[in-house]
Amino acid sequence: MAAVLARRVSGLLRPLSASLHARTPQLCQLSSLIQPPPLYSSAAAAVCAPLWGAACQTPRYNILQRVSALVPSLTPQPSRSLTYYSVKKGKRKSVKSVTDRFMRLHCGLWIRRKAGHQKKLWKKKPARRKRLREFVFCNKTQSKLLDKMTTSFWKRRNWYLDDQYLKYHDRVNLKL
Repeated sequence: MAAVLARRVSGLLRPLSASLHARTPQLCQLSSLIQPPPLYSSAAAAVCAPLWGAACQTPRYNILQRVSALVPSLTPQPSRSLTYYSVKKGKRKSVKSVTDRFMRLHCGLWIRRKAGHQKKLWKKKPARRKRLREFVFCNKTQSKLLDKMTTSFWKRRNWYLDDQYLKYHDRVNLKL
């Protein structure tokens, strides 16, 4: 009889013990009223032990984790701001930051400057400034992503007078 009673009571207390993990002020007051069970029978101890354990545990979260659950705008979501259909003509638009920061070579590779190439140059040594002025090739994954973020206008071949990138536009033995 005690085992059947213990099963019924445990079914009632399970939702309560799960909600004690939330640690609201009302539940904290409730958990202070719960005392450890006297060990009269093993069935009663089995019922009340999870409840007592849940009441005594304090979750360790920092303040940002607690507040970010309440305010979803604190956790920034990744965004590429790609316009699939424009308002005026219904056409796909290029992402302006891609066209400003990167340059597409005709072979399909994209090049960029190193990060920080124009910030706080007064505190950087000349060797580091020279290293930051260099151009870097993007890898295959980045090149595919940048191709998706731009329109065909940026993928066409341009001929410039005294083009400093002329030797890089056509690559041989390169799979992309």
